[in-house]
Amino acid sequence: MSRSTLEQWRMFRAVVEHGGFAQAAEAIHKSQSSINHAVHKLQSQLGLQLLEVVGRKAQLTDAGELMLRRAGQLIDQAEQLETIAESLSQGDEAELRVAVDEIYSQHCLAEALAQLSTEFPNTRVELVESVLSGGPERLLQGEVDLLVAGSVPPGFLGEPLIDVEFIAVSHPKHALHGAQRPLNLQDLASERQIVVRDSSTGQRVDSGWLGAEQRWTVSHVATSIAMIKRGMGFAWLPVTRIGDDLARGSLRELPLERGSRRRVSLFITYADSDKAGPATCRLGELLVAQTKISNEFD
Repeated sequence: MSRSTLEQWRMFRAVVEHGGFAQAAEAIHKSQSSINHAVHKLQSQLGLQLLEVVGRKAQLTDAGELMLRRAGQLIDQAEQLETIAESLSQGDEAELRVAVDEIYSQHCLAEALAQLSTEFPNTRVELVESVLSGGPERLLQGEVDLLVAGSVPPGFLGEPLIDVEFIAVSHPKHALHGAQRPLNLQDLASERQIVVRDSSTGQRVDSGWLGAEQRWTVSHVATSIAMIKRGMGFAWLPVTRIGDDLARGSLRELPLERGSRRRVSLFITYADSDKAGPATCRLGELLVAQTKISNEFD
Protein backbone atom coordinates (compact mmCIF):
# COMPACT_ATOMS: atom_id res chain seq x y z
CA MET A 1 0.00 0.00 0.00
CA SER A 2 1.19 3.51 -0.79
CA ARG A 3 2.25 5.50 2.26
CA SER A 4 1.58 8.84 0.56
CA THR A 5 -1.39 10.36 -1.22
CA LEU A 6 -1.78 12.50 -4.32
CA GLU A 7 -3.22 15.28 -2.18
CA GLN A 8 -0.05 15.37 -0.09
CA TRP A 9 2.09 15.62 -3.20
CA ARG A 10 -0.16 18.36 -4.59
CA MET A 11 0.24 20.38 -1.40
CA PHE A 12 3.99 19.80 -1.40
CA ARG A 13 4.24 21.07 -4.97
CA ALA A 14 2.07 24.08 -4.15
CA VAL A 15 4.38 25.08 -1.30
CA VAL A 16 7.38 24.97 -3.64
CA GLU A 17 5.66 26.71 -6.55
CA HIS A 18 4.27 29.54 -4.42
CA GLY A 19 7.26 29.98 -2.15
CA GLY A 20 5.85 29.05 1.23
CA PHE A 21 3.02 27.58 3.26
CA ALA A 22 1.04 30.80 3.61
CA GLN A 23 1.30 31.60 -0.10
CA ALA A 24 0.31 28.02 -1.04
CA ALA A 25 -2.68 28.18 1.30
CA GLU A 26 -3.94 31.32 -0.39
CA ALA A 27 -3.31 29.97 -3.91
CA ILE A 28 -5.06 26.59 -3.53
CA HIS A 29 -7.68 27.74 -1.00
CA LYS A 30 -6.58 25.51 1.86
CA SER A 31 -5.80 26.43 5.43
CA GLN A 32 -2.13 26.94 6.19
CA SER A 33 -2.33 24.44 9.03
CA SER A 34 -3.71 21.69 6.77
CA ILE A 35 -0.93 22.22 4.24
CA ASN A 36 1.70 22.31 6.97
CA HIS A 37 0.33 19.09 8.46
CA ALA A 38 0.14 17.33 5.07
CA VAL A 39 3.72 18.16 4.08
CA HIS A 40 5.20 17.29 7.47
CA LYS A 41 3.28 14.01 7.53
CA LEU A 42 4.55 13.25 4.01
CA GLN A 43 8.15 13.77 5.12
CA SER A 44 7.57 11.61 8.18
CA GLN A 45 6.00 8.80 6.15
CA LEU A 46 8.88 8.84 3.66
CA GLY A 47 11.57 9.28 6.30
CA LEU A 48 13.00 12.01 4.08
CA GLN A 49 13.36 15.76 4.45
CA LEU A 50 11.93 17.44 1.37
CA LEU A 51 11.89 21.07 2.50
CA GLU A 52 13.97 23.27 4.72
CA VAL A 53 12.93 26.72 5.90
CA VAL A 54 15.43 29.45 5.18
CA GLY A 55 14.26 32.70 6.72
CA ARG A 56 10.56 32.80 5.93
CA LYS A 57 10.82 30.81 2.71
CA ALA A 58 10.59 27.04 2.26
CA GLN A 59 13.31 25.70 -0.01
CA LEU A 60 13.82 22.29 -1.55
CA THR A 61 16.49 19.95 -0.31
CA ASP A 62 18.44 17.95 -2.89
CA ALA A 63 16.19 14.98 -2.21
CA GLY A 64 13.18 17.27 -2.45
CA GLU A 65 14.17 18.39 -5.95
CA LEU A 66 14.25 14.80 -7.17
CA MET A 67 10.99 13.90 -5.49
CA LEU A 68 9.29 17.02 -6.83
CA ARG A 69 10.16 16.06 -10.42
CA ARG A 70 8.75 12.58 -9.93
CA ALA A 71 5.73 13.89 -8.05
CA GLY A 72 5.00 16.33 -10.88
CA GLN A 73 4.84 13.44 -13.35
CA LEU A 74 2.54 11.53 -11.01
CA ILE A 75 0.18 14.49 -10.50
CA ASP A 76 0.08 15.26 -14.23
CA GLN A 77 -0.79 11.66 -15.05
CA ALA A 78 -3.55 11.65 -12.44
CA GLU A 79 -4.99 14.85 -13.89
CA GLN A 80 -4.87 13.35 -17.37
CA LEU A 81 -6.79 10.31 -16.09
CA GLU A 82 -9.45 12.58 -14.61
CA THR A 83 -9.70 14.53 -17.88
CA ILE A 84 -10.08 11.31 -19.87
CA ALA A 85 -12.74 10.05 -17.45
CA GLU A 86 -14.66 13.31 -17.79
CA SER A 87 -14.41 13.11 -21.58
CA LEU A 88 -15.67 9.52 -21.63
CA SER A 89 -18.52 10.35 -19.25
CA GLN A 90 -19.67 12.98 -21.73
CA GLY A 91 -19.82 10.40 -24.51
CA ASP A 92 -16.48 11.00 -26.25
CA GLU A 93 -15.03 7.90 -27.88
CA ALA A 94 -11.97 6.27 -26.40
CA GLU A 95 -10.99 5.18 -29.92
CA LEU A 96 -12.01 6.24 -33.42
CA ARG A 97 -11.42 3.83 -36.30
CA VAL A 98 -11.35 5.31 -39.78
CA ALA A 99 -10.51 3.90 -43.21
CA VAL A 100 -9.52 6.34 -45.95
CA ASP A 101 -8.78 5.43 -49.56
CA GLU A 102 -5.23 6.34 -50.54
CA ILE A 103 -6.43 8.48 -53.43
CA TYR A 104 -7.92 11.00 -50.99
CA SER A 105 -5.79 14.12 -50.48
CA GLN A 106 -3.13 13.52 -47.83
CA HIS A 107 -3.08 17.24 -47.07
CA CYS A 108 -6.82 17.33 -46.37
CA LEU A 109 -6.58 14.21 -44.22
CA ALA A 110 -3.66 15.58 -42.21
CA GLU A 111 -5.38 18.94 -41.64
CA ALA A 112 -8.59 17.25 -40.50
CA LEU A 113 -6.75 14.93 -38.10
CA ALA A 114 -4.67 17.80 -36.72
CA GLN A 115 -7.82 19.74 -35.87
CA LEU A 116 -9.44 16.63 -34.40
CA SER A 117 -6.43 16.06 -32.14
CA THR A 118 -6.87 19.56 -30.75
CA GLU A 119 -10.59 19.17 -30.10
CA PHE A 120 -10.49 15.55 -28.88
CA PRO A 121 -6.99 15.07 -27.42
CA ASN A 122 -8.00 11.96 -25.47
CA THR A 123 -9.51 10.03 -28.37
CA ARG A 124 -7.14 7.51 -29.89
CA VAL A 125 -7.31 7.29 -33.70
CA GLU A 126 -6.69 4.11 -35.68
CA LEU A 127 -6.26 5.06 -39.34
CA VAL A 128 -6.35 2.45 -42.11
CA GLU A 129 -5.19 3.65 -45.53
CA SER A 130 -7.03 1.43 -47.98
CA VAL A 131 -7.22 0.83 -51.72
CA LEU A 132 -10.41 0.17 -53.75
CA SER A 133 -12.65 -2.30 -51.89
CA GLY A 134 -10.37 -2.68 -48.85
CA GLY A 135 -12.08 0.12 -46.91
CA PRO A 136 -15.68 -0.97 -47.66
CA GLU A 137 -14.73 -4.50 -46.63
CA ARG A 138 -13.61 -3.23 -43.22
CA LEU A 139 -16.85 -1.31 -42.80
CA LEU A 140 -18.89 -4.41 -43.59
CA GLN A 141 -16.86 -6.37 -41.03
CA GLY A 142 -17.52 -3.75 -38.34
CA GLU A 143 -13.85 -2.75 -38.11
CA VAL A 144 -14.21 0.98 -38.78
CA ASP A 145 -16.52 3.77 -37.63
CA LEU A 146 -15.99 6.07 -40.60
CA LEU A 147 -15.09 5.35 -44.21
CA VAL A 148 -13.85 7.41 -47.14
CA ALA A 149 -13.86 5.24 -50.25
CA GLY A 150 -14.92 4.96 -53.87
CA SER A 151 -17.96 2.83 -53.08
CA VAL A 152 -20.66 2.57 -50.43
CA PRO A 153 -21.21 -0.97 -49.13
CA PRO A 154 -24.70 -2.49 -49.39
CA GLY A 155 -26.88 -1.54 -46.44
CA PHE A 156 -25.15 1.79 -45.80
CA LEU A 157 -25.86 5.36 -46.85
CA GLY A 158 -22.89 7.39 -48.06
CA GLU A 159 -22.55 11.04 -48.96
CA PRO A 160 -20.54 12.23 -51.99
CA LEU A 161 -17.29 13.82 -50.86
CA ILE A 162 -15.18 14.56 -53.94
CA ASP A 163 -14.49 13.42 -57.50
CA VAL A 164 -10.83 12.50 -57.90
CA GLU A 165 -9.30 12.76 -61.36
CA PHE A 166 -6.84 10.09 -62.49
CA ILE A 167 -4.31 10.92 -65.22
CA ALA A 168 -2.18 8.54 -67.27
CA VAL A 169 1.41 9.63 -66.62
CA SER A 170 5.02 8.58 -66.95
CA HIS A 171 8.46 10.10 -66.51
CA PRO A 172 9.01 12.94 -69.04
CA LYS A 173 11.83 10.97 -70.68
CA HIS A 174 9.92 7.69 -70.88
CA ALA A 175 9.88 6.06 -74.35
CA LEU A 176 6.13 6.65 -74.65
CA HIS A 177 6.77 10.39 -74.96
CA GLY A 178 9.12 9.82 -77.89
CA ALA A 179 6.38 8.81 -80.32
CA GLN A 180 5.47 12.44 -81.02
CA ARG A 181 1.85 11.44 -81.72
CA PRO A 182 -1.28 10.42 -79.84
CA LEU A 183 -0.82 7.02 -78.24
CA ASN A 184 -3.17 4.04 -78.58
CA LEU A 185 -3.65 0.85 -76.59
CA GLN A 186 -1.08 -1.03 -78.69
CA ASP A 187 1.55 1.53 -77.70
CA LEU A 188 0.73 0.99 -74.02
CA ALA A 189 0.62 -2.80 -74.30
CA SER A 190 4.35 -3.05 -74.96
CA GLU A 191 5.29 -0.99 -71.90
CA ARG A 192 5.18 -1.71 -68.17
CA GLN A 193 2.07 -0.62 -66.28
CA ILE A 194 2.28 -0.05 -62.54
CA VAL A 195 -0.97 -0.82 -60.73
CA VAL A 196 -1.94 -0.59 -57.08
CA ARG A 197 -3.31 -3.74 -55.47
CA ASP A 198 -6.80 -3.76 -53.98
CA SER A 199 -6.31 -3.91 -50.19
CA SER A 200 -9.34 -6.17 -49.71
CA THR A 201 -8.59 -9.63 -48.35
CA GLY A 202 -11.62 -11.08 -50.11
CA GLN A 203 -12.71 -10.61 -53.71
CA ARG A 204 -10.48 -7.96 -55.22
CA VAL A 205 -11.36 -5.40 -57.84
CA ASP A 206 -9.16 -4.22 -60.71
CA SER A 207 -9.33 -0.56 -61.70
CA GLY A 208 -8.10 1.05 -64.91
CA TRP A 209 -6.73 -0.46 -68.09
CA LEU A 210 -4.70 -3.60 -67.39
CA GLY A 211 -3.69 -4.66 -70.89
CA ALA A 212 0.07 -4.17 -70.59
CA GLU A 213 2.15 -7.31 -71.17
CA GLN A 214 4.40 -6.27 -68.28
CA ARG A 215 2.36 -5.41 -65.20
CA TRP A 216 3.88 -4.70 -61.84
CA THR A 217 1.57 -4.61 -58.82
CA VAL A 218 2.34 -2.64 -55.67
CA SER A 219 0.44 -2.10 -52.42
CA HIS A 220 0.53 1.68 -52.09
CA VAL A 221 -0.02 4.71 -54.31
CA ALA A 222 3.20 6.26 -52.99
CA THR A 223 5.19 3.25 -54.23
CA SER A 224 3.64 3.54 -57.68
CA ILE A 225 4.47 7.25 -57.83
CA ALA A 226 8.08 6.61 -56.80
CA MET A 227 8.50 3.96 -59.50
CA ILE A 228 6.94 6.10 -62.24
CA LYS A 229 9.19 9.02 -61.32
CA ARG A 230 12.17 6.70 -61.88
CA GLY A 231 11.03 5.90 -65.41
CA MET A 232 9.99 2.33 -64.60
CA GLY A 233 6.63 2.42 -66.37
CA PHE A 234 3.34 4.28 -66.63
CA ALA A 235 0.20 4.44 -64.53
CA TRP A 236 -3.07 6.20 -63.98
CA LEU A 237 -2.48 8.21 -60.80
CA PRO A 238 -4.75 10.51 -58.77
CA VAL A 239 -4.24 14.26 -59.15
CA THR A 240 -4.66 14.52 -55.38
CA ARG A 241 -1.28 12.79 -55.04
CA ILE A 242 0.65 13.96 -58.11
CA GLY A 243 -0.50 17.55 -58.64
CA ASP A 244 2.82 19.00 -57.48
CA ASP A 245 4.82 16.51 -59.58
CA LEU A 246 2.88 17.49 -62.70
CA ALA A 247 3.44 21.17 -61.96
CA ARG A 248 7.19 20.62 -61.45
CA GLY A 249 7.49 18.47 -64.56
CA SER A 250 8.77 15.37 -62.75
CA LEU A 251 5.72 13.55 -64.14
CA ARG A 252 4.09 14.16 -67.52
CA GLU A 253 0.67 13.27 -68.86
CA LEU A 254 0.64 10.69 -71.63
CA PRO A 255 -0.87 11.94 -74.93
CA LEU A 256 -3.43 9.16 -75.35
CA GLU A 257 -5.95 9.19 -78.19
CA ARG A 258 -8.65 8.86 -75.56
CA GLY A 259 -9.04 7.81 -71.95
CA SER A 260 -5.98 9.57 -70.52
CA ARG A 261 -8.19 10.98 -67.77
CA ARG A 262 -10.94 9.43 -65.71
CA ARG A 263 -12.77 10.35 -62.53
CA VAL A 264 -13.53 8.34 -59.41
CA SER A 265 -16.10 9.53 -56.87
CA LEU A 266 -15.26 9.25 -53.19
CA PHE A 267 -17.99 8.93 -50.56
CA ILE A 268 -17.98 9.41 -46.80
CA THR A 269 -19.92 6.73 -44.92
CA TYR A 270 -20.61 6.22 -41.21
CA ALA A 271 -20.87 2.75 -39.73
CA ASP A 272 -23.94 3.99 -37.81
CA SER A 273 -24.74 7.68 -38.09
CA ASP A 274 -27.29 7.48 -35.25
CA LYS A 275 -24.81 5.97 -32.80
CA ALA A 276 -21.69 7.79 -34.00
CA GLY A 277 -19.87 9.55 -31.17
CA PRO A 278 -18.93 13.24 -31.19
CA ALA A 279 -15.35 12.62 -32.34
CA THR A 280 -16.51 10.46 -35.25
CA CYS A 281 -19.07 13.05 -36.32
CA ARG A 282 -16.55 15.84 -35.97
CA LEU A 283 -13.96 14.06 -38.10
CA GLY A 284 -16.58 13.62 -40.81
CA GLU A 285 -17.35 17.35 -40.67
CA LEU A 286 -13.66 18.24 -40.81
CA LEU A 287 -13.03 16.01 -43.83
CA VAL A 288 -15.92 17.66 -45.68
CA ALA A 289 -14.71 21.13 -44.70
CA GLN A 290 -11.10 20.48 -45.72
CA THR A 291 -12.23 19.02 -49.04
CA LYS A 292 -14.26 22.16 -49.78
CA ILE A 293 -11.32 24.40 -48.89
CA SER A 294 -9.02 22.36 -51.14
CA ASN A 295 -11.49 22.62 -54.04
CA GLU A 296 -11.68 26.39 -53.66
CA PHE A 297 -7.92 26.72 -54.06
CA ASP A 298 -7.63 24.31 -57.01
